[in-house]
Amino acid sequence: MSPQAAGLLQLTALMAALALAYRPLGDHMAKVYSSEKHYAPEKWIYKAIGADPAAQMRWPAYLRGVLAFSAVSVLFLYLLQRMQGSLPGSLGFSSIDPDQAFNTAASFVANTNWQSYYGEQAMGHVVQTGGLAVQNFLSAAVGMAVAVALVRGFARSRTGELGNFWADLVRGTVRVLLPISVIGALVLVACGAIQNFSGIHQVGQFMGGAQEWNGGAVASQEAIKELGTNGGGYFNANSAHPFENPNPFSNLFEIFLILLIPFALTRTFGRMAGSLRQGYAILGAMAVIWIGFTALMMWTEFAHRGPAFEIAGGAMEGKETRFGIAGSSIFAVATTLTSTGAVNSFHSSYTGFGGGITLLGMQLGEIAPGGVGSGLYGMLIMAVIAVFLAGLMVGRTPEYLGKKIGTRQIKLAACYILVTPALVLGFTAVAMALPTPADSMTNSGAHGFSEILYAYTSGANNNGSAFAGLNADTPWFNTTLGIAMLLGRFVPMVFVLALAGSLAEQKPVPETAGTLRTDKPLYAGLLVGTILIITGLTYFPALALGPLAEGLAS
Repeated sequence: MSPQAAGLLQLTALMAALALAYRPLGDHMAKVYSSEKHYAPEKWIYKAIGADPAAQMRWPAYLRGVLAFSAVSVLFLYLLQRMQGSLPGSLGFSSIDPDQAFNTAASFVANTNWQSYYGEQAMGHVVQTGGLAVQNFLSAAVGMAVAVALVRGFARSRTGELGNFWADLVRGTVRVLLPISVIGALVLVACGAIQNFSGIHQVGQFMGGAQEWNGGAVASQEAIKELGTNGGGYFNANSAHPFENPNPFSNLFEIFLILLIPFALTRTFGRMAGSLRQGYAILGAMAVIWIGFTALMMWTEFAHRGPAFEIAGGAMEGKETRFGIAGSSIFAVATTLTSTGAVNSFHSSYTGFGGGITLLGMQLGEIAPGGVGSGLYGMLIMAVIAVFLAGLMVGRTPEYLGKKIGTRQIKLAACYILVTPALVLGFTAVAMALPTPADSMTNSGAHGFSEILYAYTSGANNNGSAFAGLNADTPWFNTTLGIAMLLGRFVPMVFVLALAGSLAEQKPVPETAGTLRTDKPLYAGLLVGTILIITGLTYFPALALGPLAEGLAS
């Protein structure tokens, strides 16, 4: 079987698995967030934190809950890292420097999981399991809660109440993320991923020095790392490391975990909004972009140009032989079209156009299918923009799911889509203008510019993957990327929840002959076109200076 045919078979198997899980998981999440019943462990949590899960919140109160919980999480994780040298189970590692501790705390709480450190050489068991792994669950649950609040904004009328943040946070963690992660960890252990609390071992002498490996609760963290679209790995090689991702089956299973909840949330949206067809329309738009990007990535990486590519069967530089070009390409697209950031190959070594595809996937806003929760609410924001544009073209009052899209709603949606580009392009411009940040670049020219652009794109979009050629462990990058991650995560949430509140207060508008049908393929196509046009107009000049220039020159 040719590598191309093997890649097509992997993609087909992945799509079949996602299709089988779509309906039961989507319906389960709809029941979870619509249920008024609270399990005993959940009641214990509510009692411990002093929350009333039955109290309904308007959007300002919901937002205060999100921000307060996240602020406490950043502080806790920062202090945990700063005290690591005094904690048991630290494996002899010292406490983390202030700038790197801030960067890591901001990263994991913002569901970015950007790492400017070598995991196996910096973080002990307590920080990994008690700090980073816990935030993998909680940051994902926060994203899901905000998405569900927006869905309630469309579904409810004549009320500004969006549910209860604490109940949504706890139920998402206990009833969705935790059970699937347990099953996922067992599958990964069966595949060969390690799960222990062993210390550091010397395994031999190589190149005149000792090779040291340390163990850890890797399989359990790997499961939630992918399921929660987090991305932070136990080891610096991330999902290219055999302890995290041992074989082709585990590789495909990890991609399945990455895409599972973001795709299934579209059915949850349809179920809660009272129209499964609306959920299918959003799913169709996501699927078209994901399949298109995957096909384009596989094509550009399989293209044979020169003797080296012909011998290797394609662009194999920076890719694991056990995964090949197909397994690496599917993973790269999945991780950059979501907010995962896990990598099983190094994106800096991709072809010029291949690296550009990973960049563009993040710059779309990671909405195909996007991060856990953030992908759905990002796509719904774009759906609001698309409805408004369609209304301008045909002279109809823009409506979506029975709610009028007026001046307030469009202003909030426009602010949402402007935040991340402003952070990405602003920080990139400053970094390129100053002398010190440029010293961290391994390469010069277009590829060096791509390293900087990729770093801020990854940080502000809460992705976390790296181009692997940039020395980001400097005070400048630790601080500015930390700020970009926090602003890129929480400022858009302000506009999402404000939009949800404004929609929930409206009276439903009855459907008429003049109502634009937003559950049809025509609208899904318009939505895809709107996403591509807005992204292209925003980022094309920057892409032209980086990956496009490199790809055309190669």
